[in-house]
Amino acid sequence: MAGNSFGEAFNLMTFGESHGEALGGIIDGCPAGVSLDMDAIQRELDRRKPGQSAIVTQRKEPDTAEFFSGIFEGKTTGTPIGFLVRNSNQKSKDYSHIKDSYRPSHADFTYDKKYGFRDYRGGGRSSARETVCRVVAGAIARQMIPEMQFNAYVSQVGSLKLEKSYGELDFSLTESNPVRCPDPELASAMEQKIREVRKAGDTIGGVITCVIQNIPAGLGEPVFDKLHARLGQAMLSINAVKGFEYGSGFEGVELRGSQHNDTFAPDGSTLTNHSGGIQGGISNGMDIYFRVAFKPVATLLQEYQTIDKEGNTVSLQGKGRHDPCVVPRAVPIVEAMAALVMADFYLLGRLSKI
Repeated sequence: MAGNSFGEAFNLMTFGESHGEALGGIIDGCPAGVSLDMDAIQRELDRRKPGQSAIVTQRKEPDTAEFFSGIFEGKTTGTPIGFLVRNSNQKSKDYSHIKDSYRPSHADFTYDKKYGFRDYRGGGRSSARETVCRVVAGAIARQMIPEMQFNAYVSQVGSLKLEKSYGELDFSLTESNPVRCPDPELASAMEQKIREVRKAGDTIGGVITCVIQNIPAGLGEPVFDKLHARLGQAMLSINAVKGFEYGSGFEGVELRGSQHNDTFAPDGSTLTNHSGGIQGGISNGMDIYFRVAFKPVATLLQEYQTIDKEGNTVSLQGKGRHDPCVVPRAVPIVEAMAALVMADFYLLGRLSKI
């Protein structure tokens, strides 16, 4: 199976399924001598884990990483870092009803067509549970580049949209509510909306905004491996993501070039930041900011029409424990993937010039 690894100099390879014994990964390329705060790694896992509030899936998993190599006396050794996160609360019987049928807008049909055989328990390898490995690796990447700051937050749920720019927000408020929106009033409305959708057996989508700060100029490559292209790949590889835009994004098309250009200040910074901190595929030292759109979860806890393997129309109803809205738990995943990209380019950047 191709496509299980991410990154060049700082590389993560993951394995495991939603209802298997465990998920895990191998991190290769992390330099020796990085002091690791294991509590910080666990805090990131806790931000992602299921069952953390009433508006997420109620699957209960401790999500504790076990490390088997690459770390000695609290520091990285420069060798591959191997880790596991064990599954302990699988309820595979909740998925027996989809063994021979396909959930609409899920990966069931496409997996069958590609491989001819699939693990239908919780979606198998296509489950978002795989992202637990990314959070572990992202937490280590962040400790390798501690000067860079990563702050993601929920900026939209359904039609409820945060209109403030990130510069007007207090990021310390992001973790003050289960939605992870740094605007308390809007967060309350978002939480109520998610509860309403969940009660109806339905799901709802949202948007996460991420800001990366304290970035040196010069990270990224000018052709195929542009910094924004790699960030886009990273974000679009996350389950349920349907869109990515950075800087002025799609709204930038409404401006003229004279309005959109970021004028330089004498110190090399820019007076505006429509570029989103990236020009020509390379960081310019300004804040990098982008938005990631997540679709409504495909698994519905209400009756729906679909087809079975023979093409017959069947009526099904979702079972099990599912997120009515993924964005609250996806915030640390977005940060983790951003950190993996920046750690990778940080190491690659050291090869660019003497």
